[in-house]
Amino acid sequence: MHTVVVGTTGATAADVLAVARGGARIELSGEAVAALSKARGIIDALAAKPEPVYGVSTGFGALASRHISPELRAQLQRNIVRSHAAGMGPRVEREVVRALMFLRLKTVCSGHTGVRPEVAQTMADVLNAGITPVVHEYGSLGCSGDLAPLSHCALTLMGEGDAEGPDGVVKPAAELLAAHGIVPVELREKEGLALLNGTDGMLGMLIMALADLDTLYKSADVTAALSLEALLGTDKVLAPELHAIRPHPGQGASAANMLAVLKGSELTGHHQDGAPRVQDAYSVRCAPQVAGAGRDTMAHARLVAERELASSVDNPVVLPDGRVESNGNFHGAPVAYVLDFLAIAAADLGSIAERRTDRLLDKNRSHGLPPFLADDAGVDSGLMIAQYTQAALVSELKRLAVPASADSIPSSAMQEDHVSMGWSAARKLRTAVDNLARIIAVELYAATRAIELREGLTPAPASRAVIDAVRAAGVEGPGPDRFLAPDLAAADAFVRGGHLVAAVEPVTGPLR
Repeated sequence: MHTVVVGTTGATAADVLAVARGGARIELSGEAVAALSKARGIIDALAAKPEPVYGVSTGFGALASRHISPELRAQLQRNIVRSHAAGMGPRVEREVVRALMFLRLKTVCSGHTGVRPEVAQTMADVLNAGITPVVHEYGSLGCSGDLAPLSHCALTLMGEGDAEGPDGVVKPAAELLAAHGIVPVELREKEGLALLNGTDGMLGMLIMALADLDTLYKSADVTAALSLEALLGTDKVLAPELHAIRPHPGQGASAANMLAVLKGSELTGHHQDGAPRVQDAYSVRCAPQVAGAGRDTMAHARLVAERELASSVDNPVVLPDGRVESNGNFHGAPVAYVLDFLAIAAADLGSIAERRTDRLLDKNRSHGLPPFLADDAGVDSGLMIAQYTQAALVSELKRLAVPASADSIPSSAMQEDHVSMGWSAARKLRTAVDNLARIIAVELYAATRAIELREGLTPAPASRAVIDAVRAAGVEGPGPDRFLAPDLAAADAFVRGGHLVAAVEPVTGPLR
């Protein structure tokens, strides 16, 4: 099994995906253990002094003015975890919780939080055992970090609350820890606070969304090319010299992908046949511009994610010179903004894909295809309602594109009076990504059927490879009406699993 070694200098997106989705094991480096011990020594020294230090010997948030006596500090750390584990609503997905815990461990191991090495090791042990704390949908405002979600994870480390075992069964955390020989932690000064105070949930979801969107943007380039082909459009608008004079990197990459898919097609270039067209519709002609803008948005989001992965997000923090200082680095604005940007880009990509699908189904605009791609129009409805479903998904994407980060709601008696709502931005982006995959799947279904209905013209070799692969995956071709939902589900799985990209790359080479 793949092993991820956690050091003091952050983690990579690949590390997060390996732990969250691949079940990779975690080890702490010797450097991390040494840094943990050094920072803990600083916290212990401060705890012994009579002067109050925030997070070490005081209360939290609006209660920070109270100095806590030594005999109450262990209770203080337990209490902050218990009281902050106040989430509600449906359970959050296992991969999100694993990413959340791993990223918190990454910051703990930086040596800037003051957590003892044994607490960090327990975090790794819980992840390695496949134990997943029960975390709920609602409870984070994205400022002071993802407080409630992280608190539910910390509760498991204490042997309290509920968690899911490696078998998928939810049991008391104490029972699961005992079954795997893990001793619950007894939190000391600063540790409860350090386990709660990070942007880890929203960052984990950002990293996973970027991985999924990378596949979906490549898939959308393929389905856009298939639709262009099915509509007898021209590939001249994809020429590299046209995109070189507007040098947005994403636009050039999308155009190159489409051109690679269309190479060798007998269907392109017929826009002057019959009723001549000077230009194809925007949804066909401008596909690289729209998909390219989304790709460039992803590039910016990756930069933000990389910076956040290299960060130590906590309050207060232990600095290399031994000072312990309060700060505002837990504010989720940088991550929240790009989560919202990605939701906007996903909505637009879904919208343009739906417009191409609608064009394929409209006999007045499809340039010779049967109405709704039906076998016997009137007796058969063809893909009419598949497009309705796609339109409903697009409408939902537009609602999900409303930014969460533009909102703020004060909390903690106005001490935390401006928040990022980054967790909410991440949660809605996950739904947007799921829906985008479904939208692309419907375009794939329509475009492959339309190409097969173009008798006498040979599609591009890459298009033929897609059609063969999608039919082998259980998505049926043209014919009389049938129960469509299974076909659409199979197309969705084909896109979501990366099989559409895998089908064309042996012909086109790696897509960009």
